[in-house]
Amino acid sequence: METKNFNIIADTGIHARPATLLVQTASKFNSDINLEYKGKSVNLKSIMGVMSLGVGQGADVTITTEGADEAEAMTAIADTMTKEGLSA
Repeated sequence: METKNFNIIADTGIHARPATLLVQTASKFNSDINLEYKGKSVNLKSIMGVMSLGVGQGADVTITTEGADEAEAMTAIADTMTKEGLSA
Protein backbone atom coordinates (compact mmCIF):
# COMPACT_ATOMS: atom_id res chain seq x y z
CA MET A 1 0.00 0.00 0.00
CA GLU A 2 1.16 3.51 -0.81
CA THR A 3 -0.04 6.58 1.05
CA LYS A 4 0.57 10.22 0.22
CA ASN A 5 -0.68 13.45 1.76
CA PHE A 6 -1.61 16.48 -0.31
CA ASN A 7 -2.43 20.05 0.68
CA ILE A 8 -5.02 21.52 -1.70
CA ILE A 9 -3.86 24.95 -2.91
CA ALA A 10 -6.40 25.60 -5.70
CA ASP A 11 -8.73 28.53 -4.95
CA THR A 12 -11.78 26.42 -5.73
CA GLY A 13 -10.59 23.20 -4.06
CA ILE A 14 -11.45 19.93 -5.76
CA HIS A 15 -14.44 21.05 -7.81
CA ALA A 16 -16.10 19.31 -10.76
CA ARG A 17 -13.39 19.60 -13.42
CA PRO A 18 -10.35 18.48 -11.39
CA ALA A 19 -12.46 15.86 -9.61
CA THR A 20 -13.40 14.42 -13.00
CA LEU A 21 -9.74 14.34 -14.07
CA LEU A 22 -8.70 12.62 -10.83
CA VAL A 23 -11.46 10.02 -11.25
CA GLN A 24 -10.44 9.43 -14.87
CA THR A 25 -6.80 9.00 -13.85
CA ALA A 26 -7.66 6.63 -10.99
CA SER A 27 -9.97 4.59 -13.22
CA LYS A 28 -7.04 3.63 -15.48
CA PHE A 29 -5.62 1.44 -12.72
CA ASN A 30 -6.69 -1.86 -11.18
CA SER A 31 -5.58 -0.90 -7.67
CA ASP A 32 -8.01 0.22 -4.97
CA ILE A 33 -7.58 3.99 -4.68
CA ASN A 34 -9.10 6.01 -1.88
CA LEU A 35 -9.27 9.70 -1.01
CA GLU A 36 -9.55 10.56 2.68
CA TYR A 37 -10.66 13.93 4.04
CA LYS A 38 -11.82 14.82 7.56
CA GLY A 39 -12.03 11.18 8.57
CA LYS A 40 -14.14 10.14 5.59
CA SER A 41 -12.74 7.89 2.90
CA VAL A 42 -14.19 7.52 -0.61
CA ASN A 43 -13.27 5.57 -3.72
CA LEU A 44 -11.29 7.92 -5.98
CA LYS A 45 -12.91 6.18 -8.95
CA SER A 46 -16.32 7.56 -7.90
CA ILE A 47 -17.11 11.12 -9.00
CA MET A 48 -20.05 11.30 -6.61
CA GLY A 49 -17.88 10.14 -3.73
CA VAL A 50 -15.16 12.70 -4.46
CA MET A 51 -17.65 15.55 -4.88
CA SER A 52 -19.50 14.58 -1.67
CA LEU A 53 -16.40 15.38 0.40
CA GLY A 54 -16.50 19.08 -0.52
CA VAL A 55 -12.73 19.48 -0.40
CA GLY A 56 -11.85 23.18 -0.32
CA GLN A 57 -8.71 25.30 -0.53
CA GLY A 58 -6.24 24.65 2.29
CA ALA A 59 -7.59 21.14 2.91
CA ASP A 60 -5.25 18.29 3.74
CA VAL A 61 -6.21 15.06 1.99
CA THR A 62 -4.66 11.60 1.96
CA ILE A 63 -4.64 9.29 -1.03
CA THR A 64 -3.95 5.58 -0.66
CA THR A 65 -3.39 3.05 -3.42
CA GLU A 66 -3.35 -0.70 -2.91
CA GLY A 67 -2.89 -3.34 -5.57
CA ALA A 68 -0.65 -4.63 -8.32
CA ASP A 69 -0.15 -1.22 -9.95
CA GLU A 70 -0.25 0.93 -6.79
CA ALA A 71 3.07 2.71 -7.43
CA GLU A 72 2.13 3.69 -10.98
CA ALA A 73 -1.32 4.80 -9.81
CA MET A 74 0.12 7.03 -7.09
CA THR A 75 2.59 8.60 -9.52
CA ALA A 76 -0.16 9.34 -12.06
CA ILE A 77 -2.48 10.82 -9.43
CA ALA A 78 0.30 12.98 -7.94
CA ASP A 79 1.11 14.23 -11.46
CA THR A 80 -2.56 15.10 -12.05
CA MET A 81 -2.74 16.97 -8.73
CA THR A 82 0.31 19.05 -9.70
CA LYS A 83 -0.68 19.66 -13.34
CA GLU A 84 -4.16 20.84 -12.33
CA GLY A 85 -2.75 23.21 -9.72
CA LEU A 86 -4.48 21.33 -6.90
CA SER A 87 -1.30 20.66 -4.95
CA ALA A 88 2.26 21.96 -5.12
